[in-house]
Amino acid sequence: MPSIETLAGKTFEPDLPNRLLSIAGEIREAGGRAFLVGGWVRDALLGRTCRDYDVEVYDLTQDELIPILKKYGRTNLVGKAFGVIHLAMKGLSLDFSFPRTESKVGYGHRGFVVHTDEKLSFKEAALRRDFTINAMGMELPELTLCDPYGGIDDLKKGLLRHVGPAFVEDSLRILRGVQFASRFALRLAPETIELCQTLSLEDLSIERLFEEFKKWLLKPGKPSLGLRAFLDIKLNEFFPEVSPLHGSWEDLGEMLDNMESLRRNFANAEAASGAVGDAKCTALSDDQVMEFAFATFLSGSPETSLKFLERITNESHLVKNVPLLLNAYSTLDFAIVSDAPALRRMAVKLGGLKLLCLLVKATPRKYYAAAGAPEFPEQLWQAVTSLDLLNAAPQPFLMGKMLMEMGFKPGKQMGETIKQSFELQLDGKIKNAEEAIEWVRSQTKERL
Repeated sequence: MPSIETLAGKTFEPDLPNRLLSIAGEIREAGGRAFLVGGWVRDALLGRTCRDYDVEVYDLTQDELIPILKKYGRTNLVGKAFGVIHLAMKGLSLDFSFPRTESKVGYGHRGFVVHTDEKLSFKEAALRRDFTINAMGMELPELTLCDPYGGIDDLKKGLLRHVGPAFVEDSLRILRGVQFASRFALRLAPETIELCQTLSLEDLSIERLFEEFKKWLLKPGKPSLGLRAFLDIKLNEFFPEVSPLHGSWEDLGEMLDNMESLRRNFANAEAASGAVGDAKCTALSDDQVMEFAFATFLSGSPETSLKFLERITNESHLVKNVPLLLNAYSTLDFAIVSDAPALRRMAVKLGGLKLLCLLVKATPRKYYAAAGAPEFPEQLWQAVTSLDLLNAAPQPFLMGKMLMEMGFKPGKQMGETIKQSFELQLDGKIKNAEEAIEWVRSQTKERL
């Protein structure tokens, strides 16, 4: 198995499928060349595991390649315009493409004409790539590096630099720059910043915008570096709904990094319970992870969060829950830690208080220290867990079935009785179902 030397100077053998190496050998015997391209190469040089194997084949036509691939599994031409062949094998699927050039001829991300040409050089084909770190390839089966635009040097310098003038043909690359800066701890090259500032995101669909924001805020990394790129490109002018935290972008960046750390701590139930020393603490659901991330990003913008979310997503749970969460967060009073009724009512509004507690934990500590409440995050967490409000909202002790057994008829009176009982429950005056029933009986006697 061939080995790779990472940028850190460590040598390792990548986990490459033997079938892929065998196919590459047959391609070479037929007069062609096979390169692993894109993210796999970048991640391998960084010492990261990647199992997305994208193979670019040179010096063979489609008609010459397909018979080789059919020996290994079922082939399907999935991108006729791009010349992409999908190979499905038992336990493994691979995509094979051909070198190509792209020309912008229309509006939006579909306004491209693609020309495949198996005789292109790797350097010519890589011109269509966005950034130099994604324009590298490794020729199979030896994993010989091909780096025509200095991707390795840029990785070493922590630099994200565009490949060439074709960068401007897809404005999504602006946001790709933001999420790459976060995920790989990079800063944008000055010339790339300048180029990005000439582009607009107006031609992008909501779906494409949202995917890049998710990669920035949800994939492992340092999201504050994504925020720096966001500001360098002046995307805050395109998204004026996004505001700094208490006037400080630096503090918002710190809060985003805190969010990323907390998100990892709550990735599963075991990690979550260990992080807070509470066996009852559950992991965040996928929806909660997303809500926590976007609420953090918009923590300085509670009033305009809904407008921003409606610009970038159709996810109904985000559009509904994030503004509610931010309203609670922005109006939180330190005295609430000793106000059980207020906490219970807030839990009813939010469906539990875990995300609110996490937002408070993510907030830079200096705010609480300056307000004379340095221990507020811990105090809030303790108060919420002691009331069992972390994972879910309180449920009424008194149910309609119980009232019907007492002779009530379905209708307005039953609804009002349940509502009044629940209010007393939230106030702490009714502590269980038995007390709720006793309260109903006392009310009935009073009416008699």
